[in-house]
Amino acid sequence: MSRASRRVRLTAPLFATFLLTGGFTAWSLGQGQAEAATPAAPEAAAKATDDFNGDGYADLVAGAPGGTVSGKKKAGYVAVTYGSKNGLDPARKKIVSRSTSGVPGAATTKQEFGRWVTKGDLDKDGYTDLVIGSDGVVEPGGSVILWGSKDGLTGGTKISTFGFAPQAGDFDGDGTTDLALFAKVRYHGDDPVDQQARLWKGPISRTGKPTDTLDFMDKSQWWSYSSDERPDLNCSPLPDLPESCIDGPRSVKGPVVPQAVGDINGDGRADIAMNDYSGDGSWGNSVLYGSPTGFKRGDAQGDGSMALGDVNGDHYDDLVVGDSEDESRVTVSYGSKDGLKLGEGEVQKFNQDLPGVPGADEEGDGFGASVAVGDVNRDGFADIAVGAPGEDVGSVADAGSVTLVRGSASGVTGTGAQVFHQNTADVPGVAEKGDQFGAAAALLDVTGDGRRDLAVSSVHENADAGALWSLRGTSTGLTAKDSVAFGPKDLGAPNTAALFGSTLR
Repeated sequence: MSRASRRVRLTAPLFATFLLTGGFTAWSLGQGQAEAATPAAPEAAAKATDDFNGDGYADLVAGAPGGTVSGKKKAGYVAVTYGSKNGLDPARKKIVSRSTSGVPGAATTKQEFGRWVTKGDLDKDGYTDLVIGSDGVVEPGGSVILWGSKDGLTGGTKISTFGFAPQAGDFDGDGTTDLALFAKVRYHGDDPVDQQARLWKGPISRTGKPTDTLDFMDKSQWWSYSSDERPDLNCSPLPDLPESCIDGPRSVKGPVVPQAVGDINGDGRADIAMNDYSGDGSWGNSVLYGSPTGFKRGDAQGDGSMALGDVNGDHYDDLVVGDSEDESRVTVSYGSKDGLKLGEGEVQKFNQDLPGVPGADEEGDGFGASVAVGDVNRDGFADIAVGAPGEDVGSVADAGSVTLVRGSASGVTGTGAQVFHQNTADVPGVAEKGDQFGAAAALLDVTGDGRRDLAVSSVHENADAGALWSLRGTSTGLTAKDSVAFGPKDLGAPNTAALFGSTLR
């Protein structure tokens, strides 16, 4: 099969772990080209996949993979901050590591617990659950599920099968949340290696057992080997898994790095956008389309950070790809009933020279290092937050910024675009050299008013401790008024080189 927009690179574009510095110590309040379509209905107050305690407010998950836990460097942890009508409050939080009571496993040096997280109602009880994975040199103990409840996240269940980049979604379209699990692999040389993967059918019990297992890939789309051809790839992580676990292919050509879940072709089944390795140092993006019989693979453009959302309001999710390493631009591939539109003139690309966007495209800005998609002003079109951690603010080098561009029936528009950084009025803190504000971003409705709010991080703030900011969504876009900022110390969490905010979800 053809590969779209491949580029030679030396390393995989994992969620950014920048070496960031500077900042504050206490949390603070800020001072006062697709076809035209009928706009989609405004989003509900909080997406069900973002709300752990069912109170109608989205809850924010921030990963701190560099955190030292129980004396283990880079053991990692996550911080969950619960939403409310007044937004995020660091006093309403939960810190989770492998040393937290009730969480199975043990903190391990360089495990980087919390590098990967995914959300979904796995046990179908009406509350969103959180799956936490790892991304370190070692990957013992797979993933951990924390279960949602009216009191927030509780308990902890170990998933022994893999801990790298888990992804939750209704991949087979039966109305229950499934879980795609991936092993981490090393790679070298000209050819992709075999990467084991599992597809668990929901609901998933609180003992960590799926209702069934599915063939990971549709049999017409096998990337690698069937169990008959490679017996060593038969899965046996748990003795009580169904016998169907040994049927069909259990590996893909990898490494693959899943990054976003959404419904690109509008068939009611979730799809996964991912970065994958095609050999000889070359990486590119592709899509796993959900189906009743396992995933079917499709091509995608771009090579970098990814997010999915309906930018042009036609009820198909669109793939937004940031490419900060080589070209500092963003690519938008629009969804359709046939999947992503990749033809000539159907893909939209933009940078800071897009008319209406403040600033200018400059080398080293890193525009597109992070991207997030969501409807900020509740007009039925998803907007795009674009991080540029290498942006200079005045004479301050690499202070970083984030730009919000609007969605419309004709796609991305620069009209009404906004830029924020730490020297923007009402944004807490001050721009400092090397802060790299904008390293990660997320758009989710933490205030419950139907408009997405922006979470943005600087993992270099305070000598790599990291920090995040939350800006409100309004009918006219984002506002810095009443914005908040906090870091690990404000949460009572491990602070030294925590890289807090490396992942925002």
